[in-house]
Amino acid sequence: MEAPHNSPAAETAPNPAGTDPASAPKPAGTDPASAPNPAGTDPAAAPASTASAEHGGPAGGAGTVPEAVTVALTVTSPEQMQELGRRLARVLAPGDLVMLTGELGAGKTTLTRGLGEGLGVRGAVTSPTFVIARVHPSLSGGPALVHVDAYRLGGGLDEMEDLDLDVSLPESVVVVEWGDGKVEELSDDRLRVLIDRATGDTDDERREVTLVGIGARWAGLGEALG
Repeated sequence: MEAPHNSPAAETAPNPAGTDPASAPKPAGTDPASAPNPAGTDPAAAPASTASAEHGGPAGGAGTVPEAVTVALTVTSPEQMQELGRRLARVLAPGDLVMLTGELGAGKTTLTRGLGEGLGVRGAVTSPTFVIARVHPSLSGGPALVHVDAYRLGGGLDEMEDLDLDVSLPESVVVVEWGDGKVEELSDDRLRVLIDRATGDTDDERREVTLVGIGARWAGLGEALG
């Protein structure tokens, strides 16, 4: 269902009653230096998961910058997909652009929910279809999460100018579902997340997740997730 033309293009997640974003404690498990992965939920460590990285970082020669870094993972449940989002959040920083690609039901919003938990932002992360974009401010002084659904938008940035993503990006982590061919101009450095699922009438929850880091920003992606 398409939102009315005059509906708000972006929405900020509400502040729960009695909650002060500036003083709210940082959610447990969001400190990358001290928080272990929950037992049995690490996609890279689970028996059914595999991880690999291909890059031409420092080992490829002094000053060598890879065109792309690829990390492949197998995720076998929604819980693992959400945990992958929490792991990714540990390597994200203000100015990062994350593009999610996958058919309906592949797990894009589930992954983003994990990102929101890992970043420690306000509000439940849900599909932003009806408002196109939703802003989740940080509860811990970190970057806000800007969650965009570009499914109904055409190609190029012209139709996305009202979202002011170029203004939001330097101070936020911007996650765009269905963003291929639409938001690449926002940043030379970006992380593409491709989620493949079994096709047809099946209850198989197995997902093949491919992370493609483009630009020097993502040269160490494989090591960061290792």
